[in-house]
Amino acid sequence: MKTLLLSTTALLCALSTSALAQVGAPIAAASVSELIVTANRSPQQAYRVGQSVTVLDAGEIASSQVADLSTLLAQTPGVSVSRNGGIGGATSLRIRGAETDQTVVVVDGVKLNDPSQAGGGYNFANMLAGDIERIEILRGAQSTLWGSQAIGGVVNIVTAQAVAPFEGSVQLEAGARGTAYARAALGGKGERLAWRLAAGRFNTDGDSAYRRGSETDGYENSGFSGRAEIQATDSVSFDLRAVYSKGRNDFDGFPAPAFTFNDTREYGTTEDFVGYAAVNFDLLDGALKNRVAYGYTRTKRRNSDPDQAVTPVTFDARGENRRWEYQGVWTINEAWTATLGAETEDAEMRTVSPSAFSPNPPPVRGKAGIDGIYAQVQGEVIDGLTLTAGLRRDSHDTFGDQTLGQLAAAWSLNDGDTVLRASYGQGFKAPTLFQLYSDFGNLALAPEEADGWDAGIEHRFADRFRVSATWFQRETENQIDFFSCTASNTNPLCRRNGVPRFGFYANTARTKAHGVELEGSADLGPLRLAANYTWTDTENASPQSVNRGKRLTRRPEHQANIQATYRWANDAALTGAIRYVGDSFDNVGNTYVLQSYTLLDLRASYPLTEALEVYGRVENAFDDEYETTRNYSSPGRGAYVGVRARF
Repeated sequence: MKTLLLSTTALLCALSTSALAQVGAPIAAASVSELIVTANRSPQQAYRVGQSVTVLDAGEIASSQVADLSTLLAQTPGVSVSRNGGIGGATSLRIRGAETDQTVVVVDGVKLNDPSQAGGGYNFANMLAGDIERIEILRGAQSTLWGSQAIGGVVNIVTAQAVAPFEGSVQLEAGARGTAYARAALGGKGERLAWRLAAGRFNTDGDSAYRRGSETDGYENSGFSGRAEIQATDSVSFDLRAVYSKGRNDFDGFPAPAFTFNDTREYGTTEDFVGYAAVNFDLLDGALKNRVAYGYTRTKRRNSDPDQAVTPVTFDARGENRRWEYQGVWTINEAWTATLGAETEDAEMRTVSPSAFSPNPPPVRGKAGIDGIYAQVQGEVIDGLTLTAGLRRDSHDTFGDQTLGQLAAAWSLNDGDTVLRASYGQGFKAPTLFQLYSDFGNLALAPEEADGWDAGIEHRFADRFRVSATWFQRETENQIDFFSCTASNTNPLCRRNGVPRFGFYANTARTKAHGVELEGSADLGPLRLAANYTWTDTENASPQSVNRGKRLTRRPEHQANIQATYRWANDAALTGAIRYVGDSFDNVGNTYVLQSYTLLDLRASYPLTEALEVYGRVENAFDDEYETTRNYSSPGRGAYVGVRARF
């Protein structure tokens, strides 16, 4: 642990005495001139953005060679990931120590959180890197522009767009544990129409999800995406987008009669669909750019147990979101812009959990709507100093109204070589449909609320090196937690319609988090280096809780990534990447420790022609055994080879 932290710190310090170019690696950051979309919901130059953002472009995604998106995101500052077993197992992503369901996930402009989940969050298990062109990770409380759930941050995913009159790509990969991956894409861009279609298939035999199990738990995923942009006139255009995936993962459970975690033949399927349609039009000679859009998401989940005689289906759920939105971006003058928007969202869920004791239970259903309006103004008040201020008002069917705001500042000095950033934001999370209407629901719930701020400095010099440091802090109140009922409990909420129940959701939790994010990268000719380190201190600050003062579960206090890439003149490349994850706890009482681990990945690529490349990698080269969730296994050493072609 100390050796790796000293190595990371030494590398960051060394970078501060040299210079940077953007490293083609997942742990690199945006260049000063790059356009950032997520922070303001419209393109802004990076030096004007006061929030903390990491950008992964198509080259960085490809060079990482990862198949699942969560592995890629785990290499960025402030992000931790836990998973139930291997690829395809339930996957939770946490930003700066926030809950996994306090992160907004956006795919091609559509929020992808699942209203049928207990916490309403998004399960990253079925999100493959596939045909993704760009990812922006926006850290900190961001509910002013992004609404409910953006307490930890926002992950904005953009699928690839065509750039040539006719183009295509193919990728084939095979490797350890019977893994096979294939994907292909076609597209074209003309004067009035740009389109792209992509499809992929992933299969693996996997390992046992149960850490001490002997049978394998496999995973398979099929998906496609499509998009079209139609330029009707010089000032009117239309967008159509769709993303679909269906995955099946085998997992282990708690078989009778012992009801202890063990090998089982259980499996689950998850089907995600995202649809988006928008019309874009300009007014005031192009000074006011408008968008009216409709987004739809549907997630269907089903778990089955072939060994359960009464009913093989043990869980079935469906969650849907329908969302209308208007957004206008008004360029007031060269220095000032205003962003205005209105949204209305209707969410619906249906869940049912059959069992041997109750094979045909009534389904749990719920509906809720939320309407919101927001406004944000950004301007350069003096040379190099950009200020941003925003305000939002939401109205929910059940819990009522919520008002919150955001402030940010970015000060570019020394011709942009140094940028000072600071931001303050409020976040909130509306109670989910499950928390309101399920058998454990509570209609008196209030929204979770958070206040967060960060401040940092970024410095670049000699066009070759970059270093940055950011301090962050957040406090969350009214956090919704599950309250268990006992036979002697007299709380009236332990009975529903006169019938006792096991428990209910209540606003009982309060949490705190603060920490530091350090980044550095350097271009030393053929050798490129990048590193980041995150220290995250989390605390259960719930009043009168027996666990007050304990660390939050599955939040490593220390995380670090170091990567070195050597690239020859013919673009052949060799990369070594080290990821360190420190100790964390798997339970609220902090009695079970998830031990620290260090992973070494080796990657190589060789271009046969300008359009054809072969590549290979070894993951977890030292075959380290580790847990990110108690009693669940994680992949050991594995080798993979592949080929990529484009035309």
